[in-house]
Amino acid sequence: MTALELAKKVAALLDAKKAKDVEAIDINGLTTIGDYFVVASGSSTSQTKALADEVEEKLSQLGVEPKRVEGYNSAAWILLDYSDVIVHVFLEEAREFYSLDRLWADAPRVDLSDVLTQD
Repeated sequence: MTALELAKKVAALLDAKKAKDVEAIDINGLTTIGDYFVVASGSSTSQTKALADEVEEKLSQLGVEPKRVEGYNSAAWILLDYSDVIVHVFLEEAREFYSLDRLWADAPRVDLSDVLTQD
């Protein structure tokens, strides 16, 4: 599975679990930490944990394991590091505060119209 395919798979999993504002950001060439960020929001700590759990469980079934998981206990910002794809699951308030979307505003966004459901 390529990094782009993994990013789209993660976005689809988050979307299916009712994450809000799912976005994939192409950071390849802008940093060495990875190729893509997938960013999503949850409305409660229970939901952010459920979103992170869903991604980790479904990817594990495919043989893909995170290198590390950060922030799970507080659940305001959970990071799942899959090397080339870094997943950020935020509480809505934390996403606004840290403004990762604005910090990486110059990075191209990945078209997810083929994997996200229409609301």
